[in-house]
Parts: sequence; C-alpha cells; structure tokens
Amino acid sequence: MKTKILTTVSTIMLFVPWTILPLRTFDWALESPVAEIMIACYAAFMIFSGVFTIISYIKAKAQSNLMKVCLVVNSLYAVGGIVFVGMMINTHFM
Repeated sequence: MKTKILTTVSTIMLFVPWTILPLRTFDWALESPVAEIMIACYAAFMIFSGVFTIISYIKAKAQSNLMKVCLVVNSLYAVGGIVFVGMMINTHFM
C-alpha cells in the first residue's frame, strides 16, 4: 500500500511543473517580482519532487516500472530546478 501511494505522488509530481505554461498567458505573471517568485517556487518544487522520488525509490523500495519512469523524469526536473536556482542567484549577484 505504501509503495502505491509513493508511486501515485511521484506520478502526480510529473505533471505539476507543466502548470506554469498556462500561467504565462497572463500579463501579471510576466512582471518582475511575480515572475521571479513563480520561477523560484517551481524550481523548489522540481528539486523537491526529484529528491522525494529518489528517496521513495531507494529507501521505500517502490521500484515498479512506473516509478522508474518517475525517477528518471523527476531527477531531470531536479537538475533543471538546480540550474534555475543557480541562474537566479547568478543574475542577482552580477
């Protein structure tokens, strides 16, 4: 039961970062403070989803085929989130 719940949560986390695309159609979402906060929140979520999936896969032994797909995609999301945070830090200190 625990592995099914962890797999379901990891699968849902696959789709959450794509919810930023519809938000970009609003003018208020493209203005400076709001855009920076949204990108920071999405980057933090992407890092969290990668770490959550890795821990679920290794520690909780949730190792189904769907979880393997979640592991690869959420790990890529985590790397992307780290890159986004690094870019944000780099632009603020330059």
